[in-house]
Amino acid sequence: RRMRPPAPVARALDLRGAEGAILVRRTLAQDDRPVVLDEIWLPAPMFKGLTAERLSDYIGPMYGLFETEFGVRMIRAEEKIRAVAADEATAELLQVAPGAPLLSVERLSRTYGDQPVELRRGLYNTTSHYYRNELS
Repeated sequence: RRMRPPAPVARALDLRGAEGAILVRRTLAQDDRPVVLDEIWLPAPMFKGLTAERLSDYIGPMYGLFETEFGVRMIRAEEKIRAVAADEATAELLQVAPGAPLLSVERLSRTYGDQPVELRRGLYNTTSHYYRNELS
């Protein structure tokens, strides 16, 4: 959904004044079990025409959609990773017990000119797999 982002998100994405953002919330599954809860913030001016339908209809990685449909290429990212305990709402969505250990990953992706284009906050249940990421 399109909305005015909280101040920390607006600062991270270098949004000015009334510039809005797009918030995408999704879960990712492995073997039909939810393992990732993502909250993704994008600067709305760069992603005009992005809708939930376009996201769900696209087959492939989100970054591929961003590049082919919006001309936005992520060229580098910084990640902060730490362990957290699942709160009640997250535990329900990821089908784990409240308090279960999760991996919290916050990523700020940038395009040319060091312009921030995505703030992603993910909670990962790594009980049956590793967190693996290739950033290039």
